[in-house]
Amino acid sequence: MKNYFKTFAFLLLVVPMFLFADEPAKAPDPAAETANAIATLTVGLDTLWVLVAGMLVFFMNAGFALVESGFAQSKNTVNILAKNFVVFAAATFSYWAIGWGLMFGDGSTPYMATEGLFFLGGADNSPALGDAYKGVYSSMNWTGVPLLAKFFFQLVFAATAATIVSGAVAERVKFHSFLIFSFILVAFFYPFTGHWVWGGGWLAELGFHDFAGSTVVHSVGGWAALAGAIVLGARKGKYLPDGRIKPILGHNMTSAALGTLILWLGWFGFNPGSTMGVGDGSTMSHVIVTTNISAALGALASTVTAWVILKKPDLGMILNGTLAGLVGITAPCAIVSPSSAAIIGAVSGVLVVLSVLFFDKIKIDDPVGATSVHLVCGIWGTLAVAIFGYADSPAGVDVPSITTQLIGILAIGGFTFVISFVLWYILKLAGGIRVSEEEELSGLDLGEHGAEAYPDFSIRARG
Repeated sequence: MKNYFKTFAFLLLVVPMFLFADEPAKAPDPAAETANAIATLTVGLDTLWVLVAGMLVFFMNAGFALVESGFAQSKNTVNILAKNFVVFAAATFSYWAIGWGLMFGDGSTPYMATEGLFFLGGADNSPALGDAYKGVYSSMNWTGVPLLAKFFFQLVFAATAATIVSGAVAERVKFHSFLIFSFILVAFFYPFTGHWVWGGGWLAELGFHDFAGSTVVHSVGGWAALAGAIVLGARKGKYLPDGRIKPILGHNMTSAALGTLILWLGWFGFNPGSTMGVGDGSTMSHVIVTTNISAALGALASTVTAWVILKKPDLGMILNGTLAGLVGITAPCAIVSPSSAAIIGAVSGVLVVLSVLFFDKIKIDDPVGATSVHLVCGIWGTLAVAIFGYADSPAGVDVPSITTQLIGILAIGGFTFVISFVLWYILKLAGGIRVSEEEELSGLDLGEHGAEAYPDFSIRARG
């Protein structure tokens, strides 16, 4: 009997060990492990590049602040620096909460997104929720970087559009009015037209091409800036009763030159970063070279043009010519050759000088030339896509017709200008958008902020 009990106990202990024992470990598959490691490394490198490029674009805020404050009078320096700081903060909140979803959400009509709105907290929780949010932004699924990397890169673009406006309305706009306009621009106007092109909307379906934003970013900012400059009116003393133009000189061209160099550097994130990945490096390299060549030729062409027309190689024109070349190449940078980029930059450099003089002649006061740089050269760059684009380019897209590009320019420009003009006018009626004459003459630094950029110097207010 004892033997039976021993046998039974043995079976109770040993048999379950066989029944529930783990299956023998499978031998690792070297090919699968290598493929997974390569895929992980690829995503990691792509993500790193997108984030670094986004940081370069973010640093362009420093460039804009230095250029704008340098081109303006010293008595308005604090106001300009404050605008350039706070506008990025306002843009971050408005794009995070509203703009991103309107621009890239699914369930869309050809004109606006209807899903994925109000991106509040969705990317800060569990990976599962993050994946769920990724699912409603299919227009961005062409790049494999994480959702938040895509969002950050697009955010700095949206903020750039708002920053452009600051320069054109400088030295007379109320601080709070500018912030309200910037918030609404980034939350609604910019993503609405951006969806048409980059969110899979009707212009994308039409074949409209804008690689990094000559129209989507720069012309949108330029149209909004033009509307603001018109509604605000010119600075006091800019245009004399007899029709003569009185130059209001910038107070620090060192600042303006340094800011332009920072912007030039930032554009090496702006344009190449729009690849949203490293790939084999060929597209990035192509875009960096075309971007740099266009900027260089813009600087040279504006130097010569200013020398011929103004009889002097005006530094302000040289700086704006550089920026003009950068804006002009932003749309076609991945679809044109380096030699074509040289032509695009040269034309941009000539255009910006003529445009600055034209806007002055029709008495639209733009202290930094933002409308000439970003609007006029943004239009030119978008047309250059059709003029100089070639098949089998790194962009990997069909070259659109000039008619298609014109439709996009007119549609986005018409919408942005009209809606911006209306908003500026509503703000004007609601509480005013322009500081008092006394405040404008004494400087916005003291009137709006109660501070001075150069308190150790006695600065005479100029009318």
